[in-house]
Amino acid sequence: MADVEVSVGGRRYKLSCRDGEEDQLRALARVVDQKAADISKALGEMTEARTLLLSALLIADELNDVRGAAAVIRNESPADVAPDPAYAVAIERIAERVERLAVRLEGVAE
Repeated sequence: MADVEVSVGGRRYKLSCRDGEEDQLRALARVVDQKAADISKALGEMTEARTLLLSALLIADELNDVRGAAAVIRNESPADVAPDPAYAVAIERIAERVERLAVRLEGVAE
């Protein structure tokens, strides 16, 4: 396992990934960081947890749009494409982590 330090929303995080996936992880973190910056610019400052949650939701929405477009290109109706259950599970896990982080951050701020 490789350790990678990334910056998202002005905060540094140390993450682990498989050897050889470091650049991919850094690139993904840059996408999330850009979303967080866009959200902060559009909506103003908000809690880190809320910013990360909105970033994740916007990225998930973009992914959903891409999947729908891919279905159209394959001449399938987006309604004919079964949603991937793993996608829903992943979003739920992200939301749970963000909520836990928000609770911890709120406890530190008090």
